Amino acid sequence: MEISVIICSYNRIKFIPGLLKSLENQDLDMRLFEVVLIDNNSDDGTAEFCSNYSTKQNIPNFRYIFEGKPGLSHARNRGITESIGEVIVFIDDDALACPEYLSEIHSFFNSEKSASCIGGKILPKYESKRPEWMSMFLEPVMSVINLGDVVKEFPKNKFPIGANMAFRKTVFETVGLFNTELGRTGKKMLGGEEKDLFYRIRKTDLSIFYLPKAWIYHIIPDERLTFEFIRKQAVGIGYSERLRAANIGKIELLKSYIKELMKWAAVFLLSIFYGAQFQFSKTEMLIKFRWFVSYGLFSGKL
Repeated sequence: MEISVIICSYNRIKFIPGLLKSLENQDLDMRLFEVVLIDNNSDDGTAEFCSNYSTKQNIPNFRYIFEGKPGLSHARNRGITESIGEVIVFIDDDALACPEYLSEIHSFFNSEKSASCIGGKILPKYESKRPEWMSMFLEPVMSVINLGDVVKEFPKNKFPIGANMAFRKTVFETVGLFNTELGRTGKKMLGGEEKDLFYRIRKTDLSIFYLPKAWIYHIIPDERLTFEFIRKQAVGIGYSERLRAANIGKIELLKSYIKELMKWAAVFLLSIFYGAQFQFSKTEMLIKFRWFVSYGLFSGKL
């Protein structure tokens, strides 16, 4: 087996059939990849659906695994240990992969021997419509990333997004697994586990590439666009960054504080830019989002 596609899911049964259908339609030989769905304590019928799906064998190498420890990092780590592929692909359960998705990843890792991990392009697919307050600077919070159409190494200030990323399995032998103190757990909107992992990868000088042709759609449901959801997510981002940095040391935490203040300077400039175009809803949401991130970071409270 050359590729293991890992799907970590918690009560997202309405999205899973669409994702699996997109994986059924891959142009890569199905004998070259497996799909491993890690059920992280779902109670919405995910287990029953996967049991029925396995009998259909639309994807011959499909496996369902239950992970009882709550938390995305626990689920991802279980996926890593259970997988048998030389390359591990993580894709979100609410994503839709393009037909060339796995063949692009397969071809790239075979041709670029120096590549240790990649992040692909992630395009938004709004359940209803893109809200007026949504700016390109907030879309990364919705797991959206588009660095163009050219293969390149990730810029030092950016890293892949968990909805679409792939690694040689040997990477985890070198830098370790995901930090289980970080990452979303149930309804607790923590994060930072991906940033923590990629920081460790960069410290070992392993290369991280951007692979635009391995693209996916990321479905953004209406409930993720409510003010309360944005608030909780922003506070969780700040709180998680505090945890990540504090685990490293006081200097790293101080760096996080400084970077946050620099982001406030950027928000000020963007507010002027959008204000000049009378796009006040974008300005308002940028300020509120940054305020909630800062609250989580500086207060250490959720």
